[in-house]
Amino acid sequence: MSNADAKAPPRHARAVIIGGGVAGCSIAYHLAKLGWTDIVLLEREQLTSGTTWHAAGLLTTLRDTETQTRLAAYTQQLYRRLEEETGQATGLIECGSIQLALTDDKAEEMRRGYRAAQSWGIECEEISAAEVQRMWPLAHVGDVQAAFHFPRDGRINPTDVTRALARGARQAGVAFFERCPVTAIAQENGRVTGVECPLGRIAADVVVNCAGMWAREVGRLAGVDVPLQAAEHYYLISEGVPGVHPKLPILRDPGRSTYIREEAGKLMVGIFEDRARPWGVAGIPADFAFGEIPPDWERMQPYLERACGRVPLLEQTGVKLLFCGPESFTADHNYLMGEAPNLKGFFLAAGFNSLGILSGGGVGHVMAEWIARGSAPLDVWSVNIRRTHAWQNNPRYLSDRVVETLGIGYQDHWPFRQWSTARGVKRSVLHDRVAAAGACFGESAGWERPNWYARPGQEPRYEYRWGRQNWFGNNAEEHRAVREAVGLFEQSSFAKILVQGRDAEQALNLIATADCRVPVGKVLYTQFLNDRGGIEADVSVTRLAGDRFLVVTAAFTATHVIAWLREHIAAGQHCVVTDLSDAWCMLNVQGPRSRELLSSLASGDWSNAGFPFGTAREVQIGYQQALALRMTYVGELGWELYVPVPFAVSVYDALVQAGRPLGLRHCGYHALNSLRIEKSYRDWSHDIGPDDTPLDAGLAFTCAWTKPDGFIGREALLAARAQPRRRRLVQFLLADPEPMLYHNEPILLDGKRVGLITSGMYAHTLGAAAGLGYVSAPAGVSEELIASGRFEILIGNRSVPARASLRPLYDPAGARVRG
Repeated sequence: MSNADAKAPPRHARAVIIGGGVAGCSIAYHLAKLGWTDIVLLEREQLTSGTTWHAAGLLTTLRDTETQTRLAAYTQQLYRRLEEETGQATGLIECGSIQLALTDDKAEEMRRGYRAAQSWGIECEEISAAEVQRMWPLAHVGDVQAAFHFPRDGRINPTDVTRALARGARQAGVAFFERCPVTAIAQENGRVTGVECPLGRIAADVVVNCAGMWAREVGRLAGVDVPLQAAEHYYLISEGVPGVHPKLPILRDPGRSTYIREEAGKLMVGIFEDRARPWGVAGIPADFAFGEIPPDWERMQPYLERACGRVPLLEQTGVKLLFCGPESFTADHNYLMGEAPNLKGFFLAAGFNSLGILSGGGVGHVMAEWIARGSAPLDVWSVNIRRTHAWQNNPRYLSDRVVETLGIGYQDHWPFRQWSTARGVKRSVLHDRVAAAGACFGESAGWERPNWYARPGQEPRYEYRWGRQNWFGNNAEEHRAVREAVGLFEQSSFAKILVQGRDAEQALNLIATADCRVPVGKVLYTQFLNDRGGIEADVSVTRLAGDRFLVVTAAFTATHVIAWLREHIAAGQHCVVTDLSDAWCMLNVQGPRSRELLSSLASGDWSNAGFPFGTAREVQIGYQQALALRMTYVGELGWELYVPVPFAVSVYDALVQAGRPLGLRHCGYHALNSLRIEKSYRDWSHDIGPDDTPLDAGLAFTCAWTKPDGFIGREALLAARAQPRRRRLVQFLLADPEPMLYHNEPILLDGKRVGLITSGMYAHTLGAAAGLGYVSAPAGVSEELIASGRFEILIGNRSVPARASLRPLYDPAGARVRG
């Protein structure tokens, strides 16, 4: 490829793609397939010269989420046909892969994973150690507890497959320009308008940042935060090994932090360190292309010894190459895709965490649809750039976190596992108070949040396992306190967003499903929908004044919800969105004795008549002031107290002191989760999301169908409402009190797979694990089907009978909430 591909650069392009790695070329290819031929791809050096050229080329399908698994599966399908379509060889070898589990816990994790994979249409099976030995004669299998075979997995030549994508794009008219770095990105009125490069200025409707390790720097040119960091990544290539062949399956060995595959009669040994080393923290050298990093043999020695334990012949085999090259990693080991939250028309696809080749085809397909049609064709929240936050672009944070993220894919993925690096970013003013009360902290969106509380003398730390973890009893006590007395939740991490202006009501009324034309002091539970009727946000909206509303959402959704609000306020409307999250703490007081506690401390009438459910008012607690909302996410009588930060410590102290004789207990987010699942309350990004409608999710009661001007997504819902409900969210309770539910466990109806658990937790009041999950049936999911069907949940290798219900199994009439 060279600048000779086009006689002269265009002055305008429908899309300019920055970066000629697998992601950029795949997006160009897929946009061209949609008829977008007026496209320019700019590469700073040569195609594949950043990370793509030295990738290992693995095509392994099963990933942590359904979306990422589907992107990997599409990628395999694309690569299988690409050579025939373009005439460019891709080096595809369908050799399969084998995953090894060396402990019972890892075997349980993998069994749960491959059961989910089967539900997603991925071909896989559990095999014995003897079968591993048969497929991989050189492998030591004496320590293998379980193994899993994926026969359709394979490998690819990364450079060749990228060239094939580029050739397909060029054949459709896409212009490629190499040695052409972008030096500036133009924008006007919040929208990208073009780029500057050595060829001059190119005006553009869309700019796509696929710059790999340089994506963060390119983002800065546009004023867009792209939080990723390069790190050293290693693989070894041996001398020739007798007995290896191209069809030898990829051997993935998480217990030894390695994968092993054939490479031209040799063995490639890939290493995923437990503690990685950041690279290029001060900036990636401007002339870096097809570059290598001098390897650290001493640091790699323990990993190489562990790999030799899997294939003992390696000890007697020479080393041809120990390669170290940089790859970019993100703070949560999920890549970054989508439209920037603060710049229209500026898209990105980067930060692939060593998954770029195996995801590249799917990423290109989804991004092309997203760019061309204005929305993603499937729920991509786990990889959406809008899940990130501006503060995450901090270089020290990223370099400290990447130490952990590089290797996490090859470690144990325990339920409730917490990050250990780059902690303590955001702490509530009440942090020390709840720490003294025994809080064991987890992290969400940078916030340190109390997940559970240790008893006196108990160390507040996790002991991970797939069964009941060390805090199971603590969770049970917190859960019971809320059901029987009163619980205090410190929830200051929640995002508090002020929407104000003379047109605030009109703007919100179109965005929200609820009718926002309510009196001051009314609290609404509502959703924001996309044009397909899918749920983009699940929030509460409180009318504070005629021209002022408070929108509250979970901390991890703040960037997305704020961007959604701003994007859907019409031009010319007098309405401003302001993030006040750090100005208020939030203390959540829940349980049958919450009224008794609050009425003993605070001003006003707290009776049912004086303070009805779904209302809000200002109250005084001692010398302090708070906004009290009568709401619940646990299914009990209770209030959320929004307290200005300077008042928060005094209010907290007063609540704790007055609550002692009432049985008040500190409660963490795990208790919040077990309580809400028991009550069948939905959680956005788990139980509901952009592909789920209020009709499917049982939330149609939030929709004000007849309000003037309707709401975004209403027409799609009206069309769907006329059809049978072929998919519905159902609550399940296991018949056996011992097994645990988490998520992605297959749901069986009369022995056939009909869905997956979306979230699960032990329901201490009901006496067994409970979960939520969608049930699908071509003829419709009726109440009779749910009531009469024989349901089981597949947990690893065990099918557990379960009771199913469309109504909450705890307090179905909601009497306790409104008592």
